[in-house]
Amino acid sequence: MPLRPVNLPVTLLDTDPSVSPSPHLQTWQQLLGQAHQYLVDTAAHPARCVVLLPYAQLMPLAARLWAEQFPDGFAPRFETTRNWAARVGLFAPGPNDIALDHGRDLLTAASLLQGAGLGERRSLLCGPLVEQATQLAPLAASVPASLRPDWADQAREAVALVAGGPLALEAAVAHLAIAWAAASDYATDVLFEPRISNELDALVVIQGLQPDELVSSLVDHFSDRALLLTLQSEVSVPAAEARVNTGEQACNIMLHAARDGEDEAQRAAACVLEHIARGRVPVALTAGDRLLTRRITALLAVEGVRLRDETGWILSTTHAAACLMAALRACARHASTDTVVDWLKLAPLFSLHQARVLDALEAHLRRDAVRDWASAAGLQQHREFTSCVEALREPMQSSRRLTDWLAATKTLLEASGLWSVLAADAAGEAVVAALGLSEGAQAAWQAWPGAQSRMSLAEFTAWVGDVLEAASFRPPARDDAQVVILPMSQLLGRPFAALVLPGADEQRLPAAPEPPGAWSTAQRVALRLPTREELQSAQRQAWNIALQTPCVDVLWRGSDDSGEPLLASSLVRALRLQAGTTESPEPRRPREVVPQPVAPPQPRGDALPVMPLSASTYDMLRTCPYRFFALRQLGLRDESELDVDVDKRDFGNWVHMALSEFHKALKNDSGVDRVALLDKSAQEATQSLALEEGEFMPFGVGWAALRDGYLQWLSEYEATGAVFELSEESLEVTLGNLKLSGRVDRLDRLPNGAPLVIDYKTEPLKRTTDRLKAGNEDTQLPFYALLSGADEPRAAYLNVSEREGTSLHEPPELLMLAQQLYEGMQEDVARISAGDPLPALGEGAVCEWCEARGLCRKDFWSGE
Repeated sequence: MPLRPVNLPVTLLDTDPSVSPSPHLQTWQQLLGQAHQYLVDTAAHPARCVVLLPYAQLMPLAARLWAEQFPDGFAPRFETTRNWAARVGLFAPGPNDIALDHGRDLLTAASLLQGAGLGERRSLLCGPLVEQATQLAPLAASVPASLRPDWADQAREAVALVAGGPLALEAAVAHLAIAWAAASDYATDVLFEPRISNELDALVVIQGLQPDELVSSLVDHFSDRALLLTLQSEVSVPAAEARVNTGEQACNIMLHAARDGEDEAQRAAACVLEHIARGRVPVALTAGDRLLTRRITALLAVEGVRLRDETGWILSTTHAAACLMAALRACARHASTDTVVDWLKLAPLFSLHQARVLDALEAHLRRDAVRDWASAAGLQQHREFTSCVEALREPMQSSRRLTDWLAATKTLLEASGLWSVLAADAAGEAVVAALGLSEGAQAAWQAWPGAQSRMSLAEFTAWVGDVLEAASFRPPARDDAQVVILPMSQLLGRPFAALVLPGADEQRLPAAPEPPGAWSTAQRVALRLPTREELQSAQRQAWNIALQTPCVDVLWRGSDDSGEPLLASSLVRALRLQAGTTESPEPRRPREVVPQPVAPPQPRGDALPVMPLSASTYDMLRTCPYRFFALRQLGLRDESELDVDVDKRDFGNWVHMALSEFHKALKNDSGVDRVALLDKSAQEATQSLALEEGEFMPFGVGWAALRDGYLQWLSEYEATGAVFELSEESLEVTLGNLKLSGRVDRLDRLPNGAPLVIDYKTEPLKRTTDRLKAGNEDTQLPFYALLSGADEPRAAYLNVSEREGTSLHEPPELLMLAQQLYEGMQEDVARISAGDPLPALGEGAVCEWCEARGLCRKDFWSGE
């Protein structure tokens, strides 16, 4: 029987009760009627016939409509090529076949590269090889196995890359990908077997938006009993324009220009809710941008909307995958403290059963800024806890085969309590399946040659990350879904009453999508890969199909996350230009919010401890009493980051430690080479503070100038008779009813025996001199004068700089300033004890970086 192509316009089955569904049903009736008539004409028994559909979601719809139109007799089987092949035969990929399993294919690619003499570059070439082979696999699978050598010869000729030239690696990867694709067996090979031909009376093919090489080959293979029905969009743009922004009509196209991504997500969710409220269900929500789609679905989930996601999301973004990757990264030999603590917080063994110990360890690590876990594991105070952690980390250090890595990973997850977390989560089950962590899957890995090569923990972790990044997770589907999330191309032939199409900007909805892979246009044509022109045509058809939905909302954003402006897609711009329309009104329903400003807080602190006072805490009380109440009396504070970049503060701590160790050593041996000693002290400080050389380099380049300037000043200073006594020591003193405490950078003895408290400053010189000009507004040096306990103390700032040298700055009238400070502290402490309020002042630059700003709610005060 000759091939008889039939072109039918695409329309969708409308479920909106306000719109008559008869035209749409007539199209389906015509389509199925053509297929039924063909079976009658060829005397084909329906039970021995197959109707191939472009994607699986059409299978139940087509079967239901056939049953409604032809209730008597048998029905053909509605299949996709993948479903058909799985039904008629069992298939297991061979050791070197393209399995279309990213994890397995990566290992096979590494083995093939090793055999091709490119083993040293496998980390660089495995990804491109798998990508190219995966793109070629459908083309190779569309050819019967006996003809694949001929296909491979034609493909190599089409690639036309010369080995040994400037594109040697590209040529090697391309030729290897062709050979791999040609040598592989595929699940759909069974469809070309004689027994399938003997069992088939007729094949009816309904073509999708893009040509399918396998389907075309099947049509040729069964040419004497095949019917091709091509679904093409016949809706012209002017026909769609007539429906744009037509007010209160039941069927319209609404255009929404959003400010940014969040505004776009909120508008899209509001459009979906409006359609549901009007009974237009199911609503189609296109997933052109997964991040945007997940934000929209989160907003809809809050409203209790029932969702069915047919696209899913990347498995690596799930909580289960994050738990697994955190465990593997924490086991790296040089793991950071932040990485290990992240894992410990996720692992039930530590986060539930040893939570208090973990909290204490984390507080210690944050307080001392311990960034390297090796240093954290050596802390004597937490040795028992860190030993338990090391007992789990240590077995993961040595290289081993993949099967051994999977077994060790499962053991690690079980021991840390994470295995039960994965087992109780649908996404966790998907992670276990994708990696083959179950016992049955591990047995399959054991029998596979590609899994026998040894790999390090870093290589295994990278492999796991690639597998999770390539896999998708789809939540369990709901039959009663009000909203269906799907690609725009799968609107073809689907019955939706309304469509919400977000992400219609120039980046997310290009008129001509970029073809995947590194193939040139000529290579694509020769290999019969989709070209840009074919992708553009398919995109245009999908766009026209989308516009046929009874009610359509098209949304795009005017700027991306960085604030750069974005244009609407050229498809949208063409629609707006030809239709001559304006944007749709705000879809979100307004909500009236009554302003409820709050008064600045005025708590009392008489029931809370005040002593001891330090220079910093009293300065806190002077600048903002509420800040003193929250951070000092209540003990609230921000948790500092563990893994942060080296900054000016780290440089200051480094200088303090280096000078302290230098003077302690110099006190014991005054005749030592001072330059060498100071350099040695600086190196020891770098090691003690765990400062990496590369990170600290921008601050360390000026060390030579700073060192020489300091030693020159020290020589002149020691000539006055001053002698170093101690450094980095904590002092306490009781003066009347005040208890003062603090840690001094350095304390020297002058020739008359009086103490000189020195505070190092690595700030610009002008800032240091401005401190002295502030008079009694500066707390630090007068406080240190009181802390020294001497009758006639002295205190000074020592400004240490690589550019401005080293200079000592002592305030005039220090005794008077210290006396004023003492009287002020007594008065303030008495007022706190009497129950006077501690108001939030909300003044000055201190509010810009105050940790307690969220507590005092300054941004919500009356008049703010």
